[in-house]
Amino acid sequence: MNPLLLIGVLLIFGLVGTTIYLIGAYNTLIQMANDAGKAWANIDVILKQRHDELPKLVEVCNSYMGFERDTLEAVTKARTAYRNSVTSDDKASAENMITGALGKLFAVAENYPELKANQDFQHVQDRISTIEETIADRREFYNDSVNLYNIRIAQVPDLWVANQMGFESKPLLAVPRGDREDGPLRFANRPHPTA
Repeated sequence: MNPLLLIGVLLIFGLVGTTIYLIGAYNTLIQMANDAGKAWANIDVILKQRHDELPKLVEVCNSYMGFERDTLEAVTKARTAYRNSVTSDDKASAENMITGALGKLFAVAENYPELKANQDFQHVQDRISTIEETIADRREFYNDSVNLYNIRIAQVPDLWVANQMGFESKPLLAVPRGDREDGPLRFANRPHPTA
C-alpha cells in the first residue's frame, strides 16, 4: 500500500473521529445544561405554589390584631422581591429571604395560642411545610445537575469544547450563612421528678 494513501486514510479517520467526538461532547453539554435549566424550572413551579399560599397565611395572621406587623411585612416584602427577580441568582436570594421570613413567622406564631389553634392557620402551615420539603428535594436535584454540568465543562477535553461554544459554569444553590448557625436551645423549666 502506498504510504501517502495510508497517511491520507489515517488523517481522514482522525478527522472523522475528532468530528464525531466534538459533536458528541457538544450534544452532551447541551443536554446537561438543559437538565440544569429544567431542574431550576421545577424549583420555580413549586415556589409558585408556595407563593400562592403566602397571601392566605398573611390573611389568617392579619385577623389576629396583636400579631407583629413587621413579621408579616417581611413575608410580603420577600414575596415581592421574588416576583421582581429575573435571574436564578436573584430568585434564589429572594427565596432565602422568604424562607427566613417564614421561619420567623412560624416562630412568632408560637406566642399566639389562638392563632396556632386556628384551623385555617394550621392548614396553611401544613401546606407550606409540605411544599418546603419538596423545595428541599428539588434544590438537591438542581445542585446535583449543576454539579455534574460544572464538572463536565471543567474537564479536559470537554473544557475545550465548552470554552469554544461559550458554556459557562452555573452557581449552586447554597444555604444562607445565617441558616447554617445553630439556634439556641430552650428547655422548659420543669421540676425534677423525685424518687
